[in-house]
This record gives sequence, C-alpha cells and structure tokens, in this order.
Amino acid sequence: MFDFDEPIDRLGTHCMKWDMMEKLFGVPAGDGLAMWVADMDFRPPPAVMDALAAEIAQGVPGYFGDDAAYKAAITGWMARRHGWEVDPAAILTTHGVVAGVGFCCQAFSAPGEGVILFTPVYHAFARVIRANDRRIVEHRLVTRDGRLCMDLDDLARRLTGDERIVVSCSPHNPGGRIWSVEEQRELAAFCKAHDLVLVADEIHHDLVLPGRRHVTAALAAPEALDRLVVLTAATKTFNIAGALTGNAIVPHEPLRARLAARIAAAGGGPNRLGVLMATAAYAGGEAWLEALLAYLDGNVRAFEDGLAAIPGVTPTPLDATYLAWIDFGGAGLSPDEVEARVRGAGIAASPGRQFGPGGETFMRFNIATPRARVIEAVARLQAAFAA
Repeated sequence: MFDFDEPIDRLGTHCMKWDMMEKLFGVPAGDGLAMWVADMDFRPPPAVMDALAAEIAQGVPGYFGDDAAYKAAITGWMARRHGWEVDPAAILTTHGVVAGVGFCCQAFSAPGEGVILFTPVYHAFARVIRANDRRIVEHRLVTRDGRLCMDLDDLARRLTGDERIVVSCSPHNPGGRIWSVEEQRELAAFCKAHDLVLVADEIHHDLVLPGRRHVTAALAAPEALDRLVVLTAATKTFNIAGALTGNAIVPHEPLRARLAARIAAAGGGPNRLGVLMATAAYAGGEAWLEALLAYLDGNVRAFEDGLAAIPGVTPTPLDATYLAWIDFGGAGLSPDEVEARVRGAGIAASPGRQFGPGGETFMRFNIATPRARVIEAVARLQAAFAA
C-alpha cells in the first residue's frame, strides 16, 4: 500500500535537508546523500495529503479556530498507541517541541538559573536554553554495556541549588535509547528531591522499532504529574516536520497555567495547516505508521550490519528513531578526520560533537530514506574507511 522505496527528488523544494547540504557540508547536491536533518524522504500518509487537498479546494486558509477535533485526534491516538488517557484540557499547542522547551524555560525558571541536559542530546535544546538566558547544566550520560545511562548520584553531587528544570529525551536523540520505566521513576524521584520541573521530550515516541516498547513519563512516574510536562508532536511520526506544530501535555493544572501564560505572552496562534495535517494523521495514519516501522527496521539492520563490518566502527543499538548513532572512536582517527572522510564520501551527516560532551567520536546518520540510498551510503562509507 505504501511505497517507501520510491525516490523523491527534494532538491529545489526549499528543503533544508537537501538544499542546504552543499552550503553547510560542502557535499555537492548532484550525487550527495543528505543524512543529517531529522525528517524522512517519504511521503506522509495519504490521509494527510487528502487533508491538504481539501484545504486547497476550500480556498481560504484563514485563522484556525475550534480545536475540538484536533484534541480528540490527539487523545484518541494517545489512548490507542500509548495507553494514556489524556484530558483534552491538558493539551497546549506550541510551534514545535523546541519552542515548547523555550516556553518551559520562561515559565519555570528565571534568567541565569540552571536547566539540566543529559548529553549527548539534541543540539537545539542547548540553543533555545541559551537564547532564553538560562544556564545550561550539562551532565554526561555514561555508557554501560553499550547503552547510554543516567548517573543521577553523580549529578546530585554537582548541583549548585539554582537548577529549576530537567529536560529528558526519550526515545533519546541521538542515541536511540528508550528509558525504562524504572529509570524514568528514578529521574522523577530525583526531580522531586531537588524541586525540579521535568520536561519530557517524547517526540519520537511513535517511532519505536519492532520488539521494543516506550512508556510515557506520565504513566511510568504518575507520582511526578505535579511537575511534569510531556512534549509530543505528530510531525516526526508522520513526516510533516514543516508543520511546526507540537503539543505540551501538562496534567497538573497549576503547572499548566504557568506554561499557558508564557505561550499566550508570545501572541501566537495555531498553525492552520499544521493542525489540519496533524488531525488527519492521527485519525488516518496508523496503517502507514505500521508499514513505516517495518521498513525502518530493515534500514536499521542494513546500515548497522554494513558499518559494523568497518574495523573500529561501532553502531549503537537502536530502540527507536531513524537516527543511527555510530561510534568511530576505534578507527584511530580524530573527529576532524572522521568528518572529512564522511564528507569525502559524498554524505552529509551530523557530527557527534554537535550534541555535547560524550558525542565527540560519533556521527549521526538519518536513515529514513529509500533503502537503495542506505545501501549506497554503506558502500561509500566502507570505501572511505577502508584500511
């Protein structure tokens, strides 16, 4: 029903991932492979395209109003896919998850106060925290048995007392790790002990590979609902990132009121096309998602197996996402040399050091692209890192 092998030419479409590749990475657009920005080279579900066609047909894209269907689509999806019964009143709309983190900084901390990040982690968090004049508290994740883990005892010893927020990322970007229920409960207890608001970025929560399971923080640690903000969106799940529409789900009304006040102070409103696409995707995109996850699983295996054959190169096992986190630390090369070889292979990928301490020897590759491109990337990388 869904052709994920179809090559779609995105060059010249105002596409950041492909049209900015040469400028930012020096990788020529003609035969380069764009494997950096986290959107997919697949068409969204037909329900999304139908919703856009209907909007064009009606002809007047005015201000959006009446979000009842949108919130019903979200609550229905959360109940079906995640077993989470969400009160529609708990849902606030933001212009994406990164904007949601910025609003949380404004609502729950003051300029100069600390926001904790577990690094390596999605680099846009640090950017928006700094832009809001908050102090980033970077705490490096540790690796145990090849998997990223939090060391909360060590973090507790390093706190100075002016920290106000923890930003958690699960499934983790870039590491592809799903935090277990036990780990989430430990983090929630940590936040309670140190009076911290827990902002849980769960934007990749639907992109869970077969055989794995993600549990939202709201169900993993219900004792923390009075200090919890869960950030979600349809944009990653259904490849509508340009919609810039996300959700801040805040079960605790006093906490929600503080965040809603900051969102209102920005003076914005819902993105009409974003809301319509998200509503359609949640209501009619489930079969597409199931097919996508099976396809991504094949891409993960092809990419990981191919790179594991390169001496000194170690793929990180993925629980979720379509972002391969590859450790080149055993290749005997500096980060600059690794990045140069990847670029020389005609591949634009994200340098691991962008994601903070702990990412220096890694590269992140977006493998949500037709499998032929994944196989081509493997062949290029094997040649680039041949002894």
